[in-house]
Amino acid sequence: MTSSDDDPKASGADATGQHSFLLPLDDGDIHVCEDGPSDAPALLLIHGSASSTRSWNEMIPLLSPSLRLIRVDLLGHGRSGKPADRSYALPDQARRVGLVLDRLGVEHVVAIGHSSGGTVAVALAEDRPGLVTALALINTGPGLDAFIPAETAAIDPSQWPLTDEQLRVFASTSVSRAGYRIPEELLDDVRAMTRHTLTTTMLATRTYLEQRRLPDRLRDLGKPLLVVFGEEDRRWRPSSAFDYRAVPGAEIVLLPGLGHSPLLEDPPRTAAPLLAFTALHAVRGD
Repeated sequence: MTSSDDDPKASGADATGQHSFLLPLDDGDIHVCEDGPSDAPALLLIHGSASSTRSWNEMIPLLSPSLRLIRVDLLGHGRSGKPADRSYALPDQARRVGLVLDRLGVEHVVAIGHSSGGTVAVALAEDRPGLVTALALINTGPGLDAFIPAETAAIDPSQWPLTDEQLRVFASTSVSRAGYRIPEELLDDVRAMTRHTLTTTMLATRTYLEQRRLPDRLRDLGKPLLVVFGEEDRRWRPSSAFDYRAVPGAEIVLLPGLGHSPLLEDPPRTAAPLLAFTALHAVRGD
């Protein structure tokens, strides 16, 4: 745990009551949010590409009464540092997350990741199998063969900075619910990224999946697994959720009418299987 001189809690709570602070690591500052009772079982919530801790905002009231929720902005995202001379490879991102949990005194955690955040959760479990007790993946593609190519070049991150219209196109495949508009603050998270951090972090996910598909990694880990998938996902082939059947005991939940980001489109329906899963596998802190 941190000393009294650099205690992250010293930054206090924000207007929503959550603790929000920066933790300095050797290779970059990591922004962290904490909600819920400090002695409750810990859940780690990891955002997807070009997103941040704010993507979980609507889920927090549904989960926090009985759980300790820990969110991180991965390096290069949100309010974390965006250095141009650090590694954004997934094992390094996972290592930083593990260090954050160590600094917070967390010994066991259920790791939940949305989209590419799920790949970071898997990398964390590979690096720290004693820390991660179970994993839940939300619309995380099992391999590159499940990826649905973009229909337009307007979202090409090499065209930087993106115009507002390009940002809307970039975000459009993340939801399916008619009339749903991506919150402006989440678009601001994309705007706040540099071209380097955007392209490098997206390449890092691709590289990790090229090296080995997630079901194969998870099968070797032997951790309890929940896979939640919006049936109308336009980034990852929805039927690919069943590729995770290769993991013994994996639970697969499909959400009809929802797309790539069910945590935004329908938080209550997304929270329900997560709560049931964590009730079985979360470990209470000391």
